[in-house]
Amino acid sequence: SQPDRPVGRKRILTPTPVHAYSQEHGIPCVQPEKLKLEIDKVLAYQPDLIVTCAYGQIVPSAILEYPHFGCLNIHPSLLPKFRGGAPMHRAIWAGEEKTGVCLMQMVKAMDAGDVYARVELPIGKDETVEQLEPRLMEASCTLLKDALPQYLAGKLQGIPQGEDGVVIGPNIAPEEEQVHFQQEEVHQAYNHIRALINWPLPYGVVNGMRIKFYQARMEECQHTYEPGTIFSFANGNMHIACLGGIIQIAILQPQGKSKMSAKDFANGVGKTLLGCRFE
Repeated sequence: SQPDRPVGRKRILTPTPVHAYSQEHGIPCVQPEKLKLEIDKVLAYQPDLIVTCAYGQIVPSAILEYPHFGCLNIHPSLLPKFRGGAPMHRAIWAGEEKTGVCLMQMVKAMDAGDVYARVELPIGKDETVEQLEPRLMEASCTLLKDALPQYLAGKLQGIPQGEDGVVIGPNIAPEEEQVHFQQEEVHQAYNHIRALINWPLPYGVVNGMRIKFYQARMEECQHTYEPGTIFSFANGNMHIACLGGIIQIAILQPQGKSKMSAKDFANGVGKTLLGCRFE
């Protein structure tokens, strides 16, 4: 597992979920800061099979080539689409209607190995990454339980991914967290927002103020407002005009403040922003 990291405002050193589970069940847990520098710690266990999920470090060739049954990874996308560190975010952001999980061979290239098994799941039209992730993790567990015995028995044939349909899904960069309402069409803005709730959190900037978004809805409609304009606070939502429709924000967090409802925001600073435009 990754090393334990400080968490929260008080920066309390907190075990990773894998480390916490290992401690609870008396299972040894190796947590190298850099795996390439601690290869011997892994190989000392003489593994017959290695399975990873969202590990977040490149696995050196010396480890990939050691186990008799190889190294497998459970990846939350329908490969070859969305190889990389943020496949769930990228699928929602791209407006995909389905995604899934793949059990794949680990190779030196990123998420490029043969696929042994896969399962597809639909993505709801209003689903956020926070809602999608647990469904994909549950599907991953089921896929492993069903497919791993068949793999070990030699009953699964790896299917090469091919390069024609490859889409890279890299980690979300800090600058990608900002929603640009003046440039993004309503579906683009809505998918952008859904893809980053509840992590790393989308935000907009209006009058120099950064506002994070926690809950949003989209409405397709025609209007006469300039894109990016906050034109109303109604029915508990902040209404933002976009090309081709409206984004409604129900829960938000103004810069320097706690998370709050749009209604509470409107009763304070929000009322001064009517008619102002997000960047």
